[in-house]
Order: sequence, then structure tokens, then C-alpha cells
Amino acid sequence: MPLWILLILREAVYGITRFEEMRADLAIPRTVLSDRLNRLVGAGLLRRVPYQQPGQRTRQAYELTDGGRALMPAVVALREWAEDHLPGGRSPLRLRHRDCGADVRARLVCRRGHVLEAAGEVAATVERPAGP
Repeated sequence: MPLWILLILREAVYGITRFEEMRADLAIPRTVLSDRLNRLVGAGLLRRVPYQQPGQRTRQAYELTDGGRALMPAVVALREWAEDHLPGGRSPLRLRHRDCGADVRARLVCRRGHVLEAAGEVAATVERPAGP
């Protein structure tokens, strides 16, 4: 997935849905942003939602679909990784749980609820369909 696509999805996860806000935040050329938004809409990750400010023409906002929202854990995990491993460190933007105010973190959790802390706790297996 190209970098601009990930950055645009990140913006949508953070609640930035309007073209000009995305363009300003990302410093992305208009034509590139328009193309990538069209691709994300076509892929079913974003949907266009009309809005109009008083005295202006109707414009389109870009909101996450269910499929786009399903990418939120991946976006949060990439953000967390970048803060820990790339120059620049911690972003001033915080992602917080609305109910308690605690920072949101990405975690691997098995279906029984165990939180996995290390790569060594994950075993990769291949499931083969049952034969005739």
C-alpha cells in the first residue's frame, strides 16, 4: 500500500475528513490527494459525504466505512511503532479512550483474551483443508 494511502487513512482515523484539511496536514499535491481519495472510495475504505458551509457550495467529506474502520488497529500499531523507532519520537497528538482518558495502544490478543507481549509468543501454522 503506497505511503500516501496510509497517511490519508491515518488522517481519516484521526477524524480529519475534509479535502483541504487533509491537504494542509499532509502537504500533498491536490491531484495526488484527489487520486488517492478516489482509490480509497473505490476500494470501499472511505465514502463521500456531502457537506455545505453557509454561503459556500456543497463539498465532499471522506469518512471511514466499516472496512476503513477495521484498519484502525493497524494504523494505531504503525503510529506506535513510528513513535518508538523513527527519528522525531513521540507525536504531540494523543489517541485517548473517550470513556477513561487513557492512551490507546495497539496489542495482539488471542481469541481467549491473552495479551501477547513478544514475537516469540506467536506461532505461525498453516491450516490445510481436510482431504476427501
